[in-house]
Amino acid sequence: MLHFKYLTPLMKFRTKAPCRAQLNSVVAATVNKPDHVTFVNHRLVLLPTSFMKMPRFLCMTYVTRSQPLTSASTAAKTSQNITIDPHPKEMEEEKTKFETGHEGKKIKGRVVLMKKNVLDLNDFKASVLDRVHELLGKAVSLRLISSVKGDPEKGFQGKLGNPAYLEDWITTITPLTAGESAFKVTFDWEDEIGVPGAFLIINNHHTEFFLKTVTLEDVPGEGRVHFVCNSWVYPAEKYTKDRVFFVNKTFLPSETPLPLQKYREEELVHLRGDGKGELQEWDRVYDYAYYNDLGNPDKGPKYARPTLGGSSKYPYPRRGRTGRPATETDSNSESRLPLLMSLNIYVPRDERFGHLKLSDFLAYALKSIAQFIRPELEALFDKTPNEFDSFEDVLKLYEGGIPLPEGLLKDIGDNIPAEMLKEIFRTDSAQLLRFPMPQVIKEDKSAWRTDEEFAREMLAGVNPVNIRRLQEFPPASKLDPKVYGDQTSTITEQDIGNTMDGLTVDEAFKQNKLFILDHHDALMPYLRRINSTSNKIYASRTILFLKSDGTLKPLVIELSLPHPDGDRFGRISKVYTPSEEGVEGSIWQLAKAYVAVNDSGYHQLISHWLNTHAVCEPVVIATNRQLSVVHPIYKLLHPHFRDTMNINAFARQILINAGGVLETTVFPARYAMEMSSVVYKDWVFTEQAFPEDLIKRGVAIKDANSPHGLRLLIEDYPYAVDGIEIWFAIKTWVEDCCSFYYKTDDIIQKDTELQSWWKELVEEGHGDKKDEPWWPKMQTREDLVETCTIIIWTASALHAAVNFGQYPYAGYLPNRPTISRKFMPEKGTPEYKELESSPDTVFLKTITAQLQTVLGIALIEILSRHSTDEVYLGQRDTPEWTADTEPLKAFDKFGKKLAEIEDRITSMNNDEKLKNRVGPVKVPYTLLFPTSEGLTGRGIPNSVSI
Repeated sequence: MLHFKYLTPLMKFRTKAPCRAQLNSVVAATVNKPDHVTFVNHRLVLLPTSFMKMPRFLCMTYVTRSQPLTSASTAAKTSQNITIDPHPKEMEEEKTKFETGHEGKKIKGRVVLMKKNVLDLNDFKASVLDRVHELLGKAVSLRLISSVKGDPEKGFQGKLGNPAYLEDWITTITPLTAGESAFKVTFDWEDEIGVPGAFLIINNHHTEFFLKTVTLEDVPGEGRVHFVCNSWVYPAEKYTKDRVFFVNKTFLPSETPLPLQKYREEELVHLRGDGKGELQEWDRVYDYAYYNDLGNPDKGPKYARPTLGGSSKYPYPRRGRTGRPATETDSNSESRLPLLMSLNIYVPRDERFGHLKLSDFLAYALKSIAQFIRPELEALFDKTPNEFDSFEDVLKLYEGGIPLPEGLLKDIGDNIPAEMLKEIFRTDSAQLLRFPMPQVIKEDKSAWRTDEEFAREMLAGVNPVNIRRLQEFPPASKLDPKVYGDQTSTITEQDIGNTMDGLTVDEAFKQNKLFILDHHDALMPYLRRINSTSNKIYASRTILFLKSDGTLKPLVIELSLPHPDGDRFGRISKVYTPSEEGVEGSIWQLAKAYVAVNDSGYHQLISHWLNTHAVCEPVVIATNRQLSVVHPIYKLLHPHFRDTMNINAFARQILINAGGVLETTVFPARYAMEMSSVVYKDWVFTEQAFPEDLIKRGVAIKDANSPHGLRLLIEDYPYAVDGIEIWFAIKTWVEDCCSFYYKTDDIIQKDTELQSWWKELVEEGHGDKKDEPWWPKMQTREDLVETCTIIIWTASALHAAVNFGQYPYAGYLPNRPTISRKFMPEKGTPEYKELESSPDTVFLKTITAQLQTVLGIALIEILSRHSTDEVYLGQRDTPEWTADTEPLKAFDKFGKKLAEIEDRITSMNNDEKLKNRVGPVKVPYTLLFPTSEGLTGRGIPNSVSI
């Protein structure tokens, strides 16, 4: 029920005293009984109400039926209804008064926006209050800002035109299923204003709306003037300054029309904030903070986590500031939101998910609230608690489903809205917990176990970014021997000498035939702590041989543990070689599983989270703080920031936090984020360029005679082959765009916003690495092009390659287990004897348990899905993102190039000679296929959006 305070101002509204009570009862009925309100033919209609008399400016309209807005229509008796409508005579009087007071040309405009009641489902209260405010004269006003004439009394800021108001807000009814609403606006043309370059907007309504575009027609001297806004506009009382939007032209700082310069500068100052206080949902502040909100020390020492960032021990990229108060226990830790308020975590309002994306994402958030569903899920697994009994048992998750016990959904429903249950559990009449069939087992249920597929996924799986060419034998370690002793590999030539098509190790080296997947150094420092828990992990090295048919063959796996006498005594290692039969074959399958566990953890923490999500967020923040929306580099990069801050904020709240889903389902557990900080010490920005990454890993060399000057040493390396084409397509587009605005290096050096942006990104966003010598100096167009290409590549193609293959490959946990709970069985032990008789049982009891499997699958299913409103590489959500013709042509060329790459990928996937493109599991490599939708294992979104 709404408070009467919203109604009392009506006493002053366009009527004499005897009429006030009647008008109040009209609006009171509208506000206090919204279920008795509807709109017919754009008129406000009330169900039968008695009135002694009506104000003279109201007329009566009769309709025979009405229905509540908040529920489905039901049978009703024919009734007499009252419609409020402005009297035509009074409307004409108002029109005459307006026109005689303002002579001259009128500029017609069209404003496109989305109302809050559309975006927030049934927020009818907001809709009604906005209409009440309109009745009270509290409308939405716009004032044009001159781009040619300044006001000398205001430092030559652009002169402001007279206010104009959105028309027909009350009578423009937007169904809940609709999206955009279009409103007319009429401006008085004022010669002293001239061509507008921006406008101010004031929202005097009760609630916010999403402003999309404003278009003016027939502007003297200009014609059509278009503004791309795409921003939430809150009620004016929420802001300290009026909202300003600029025309869709592009200006370098030095080229900005003088009347617009101060508006441009002030807008950036406002976006930076003052670094004080807790930020609210309507704030638009972009600022930096350390990762000091992952732990919850007030909950106990078990939930304390170190601050990441701001120290040499735990360096880290910065995140967006929220300003929440410190915890009671630790003044350096930021307090956390309650779990059920996770969706309210602060990010600047325009960085939040759109309504379609948020709807899609709710399932992820709900599935991730493990505290609510864990006890009930544990009750499912009562035959052998928390264990799969067989591979057939695992397949039930996809084929038939696991029966849910009676009352489970009711128990869960006490904490989760009923309409969301179908997103958490795919239920039918039998109430079954069931997931989609992952692609890796769709065609063949056992091909994932082959050595060929094990190796192929290092080139074309979900984590194809870590394999390296072996450049010394035996493999050495970079760990400090004073701390960790001798960590050199124990693999010998005898272990691999007879398995390389007759080649010796030296010959295989010279022919670039040996490759390695090496997780030893990243994991060894943490194994002693990790293995003190229920998890039992090795640090692995896997050496592979490149066969004549272009496929890889695993030669040997080394599994290492810290020396039991202490770190300084080095490691103890065991070496395993391929075998297919008997207990040795079972041991080899387990060895591959331990490698997969290493790779899964490294993939989630480093390849995925750190190297895409975490490193991109400072770029989003710096760009919004230092580059105006009319800056060419802002326009170039902005599509690649969509939803990144929001998904990262959600991750801090429910995924990577202490006790969150990642710690529950991935082997490093409480040490996960700390490990990613240690790896960040070796992160180098320039090595994120895809060609540099390939060269550093030794899988490619420079070759002037090869396409793009780069030759792959594994010719059939799907991720690299497709990635090179995508990288250079992006780079060509960036070069075309930058060359249009920056004809010389001198322009780059004098671009004050660009220089401030780069300085802040280096010194603040990646502040723990600000003194590194490898940062580009941002003095040349080459610096700018390479930097922007790295940013776009990382946010789009790299993230797509390591994210959207998660469910296709890891949705079947035996293929990509995330945890190992037992060490390798040793001869003479009961476990070894069981391995001889029941190898599958031992395998399943070693890898991820049943509960973690269900939670892990639920998570990656959502992370692997594309949103229904996804915007892909080569696309823009706003066609008129710039008025400059040449960049538009270059972008169109970019899109056509990506379409050619799609065709080429399809052709290669059909080429049987390229065995790594499909493999034994018959899953074509499509992760760098530019467009897609749904859970398909293909498609490159513009940004790190999930």
